[in-house]
Amino acid sequence: MPVQTCLELALLVLVLAAAASDLATRRIPNVLLLLAWLVALPLQLAAGALADCLLGALAGLLLFLPLYLLRGMAAGDVKLMATVGAFAGPAAALHIALLAWCAGGVMALVLVAFQRRLRAACANLRDLLRPMLLRAAGMPLAATPLPRPSVGAMPYGLAVALATVGWLWAGHG
Repeated sequence: MPVQTCLELALLVLVLAAAASDLATRRIPNVLLLLAWLVALPLQLAAGALADCLLGALAGLLLFLPLYLLRGMAAGDVKLMATVGAFAGPAAALHIALLAWCAGGVMALVLVAFQRRLRAACANLRDLLRPMLLRAAGMPLAATPLPRPSVGAMPYGLAVALATVGWLWAGHG
């Protein structure tokens, strides 16, 4: 079996397992990600693409890290995207991240609507954006208000899985 096919199959198994775990427990196990790295590194080395592997992991990490720092997603989601980047490479990591953001946005809207928490979600968004907009306008900031409670945890591993499957599908379609 060609190395590229092995990489794609392993990536598919990774994202499906991560999505299933995230849906069931709202966690993506570190052991799953470690095992994925133990598969990705030798395969990428055999393909002569170790630099792409490491750059892809860095791209995946950097694309999702700001959302983690803003408390918009969990660390497992960031580590999952870095691992996906290790399998797919930097350009694909960018495509997959963009697709995941779109899928995650749709999932968030459905979740908020299903839970009837639209007003709370809009208040959270306002509280998040207001200081940035005031700072951009050159206005001094008053004391930062305490953060509001989240309107719900979202299994972002599912969004990454959907994006990855979509990217794999497009590559074979």
